[in-house]
Amino acid sequence: MRRLLAIGVLVTTLAGCGTAGGTTASPAPTADGAPTGTVTVFAAASLTDVFTDLGAVLEDQQPGLRVQFSFAGSSALAAQLAQGAPADVFASADQAQMAVVTGAELADGEPAVFARNELEIAVPAGNPGGVTGLANFADPDLTLAVCAPTVPCGAAAGAVFAAAGITARPDTEEEDVRAALTKVQLGEVDAALVYATDVRAAGDAVEGIPFPESARQLNEYPICALAAAPDPAGAQAFVDLVRSAVGQRALADAGFRSP
Repeated sequence: MRRLLAIGVLVTTLAGCGTAGGTTASPAPTADGAPTGTVTVFAAASLTDVFTDLGAVLEDQQPGLRVQFSFAGSSALAAQLAQGAPADVFASADQAQMAVVTGAELADGEPAVFARNELEIAVPAGNPGGVTGLANFADPDLTLAVCAPTVPCGAAAGAVFAAAGITARPDTEEEDVRAALTKVQLGEVDAALVYATDVRAAGDAVEGIPFPESARQLNEYPICALAAAPDPAGAQAFVDLVRSAVGQRALADAGFRSP
């Protein structure tokens, strides 16, 4: 209900603002110049909730426009784009995976950082494993999940473990942060290292345990329109929405830090 109310506020704020959409084939504008078609956004899994809401805002403002998403680990999405997957926009959970896209000359212009995020320990409601901090990730008696080191949340986890001098003993390395979070929600692990925004999105099913080392590894989230976007104007419209005051407020409400 809170998300639906938030969408309503965003739609009201956007009333009268000009936005545009992109397609996987050239869209035909309506008689009044409004865009039609489908904007395809490749985005980090941790952006699932807030980007879905922003997509609904754009669709409400442009009835002939649809926004579709592919949410996954940033490394997997960057690899798909490098292999020629069609999309209009890419939003990564760190700079390293955006560099894969820019290095392949797939970005239209310079990517812009639109948010930051930090890690937090997620435990099932009631904390049955008795987890108290990052040091518990070295406990072989606990069942623990982290992200694979190839994805941004995994790379960030490795950095905080190194900073804390901890040799982690995870039982599973997940392909993206939402997969790690799901393990906690289902009670399959005692703890997982995810983003603070994922803990918030999980609601009462999960409890979050902040730890001081997380401040040493804040992930920056860059976004760009893609050079091969079927509708460059539509791609830029979504990027502009994310970076606008409306988009930044939605990100802040979801727990992201300002860029």
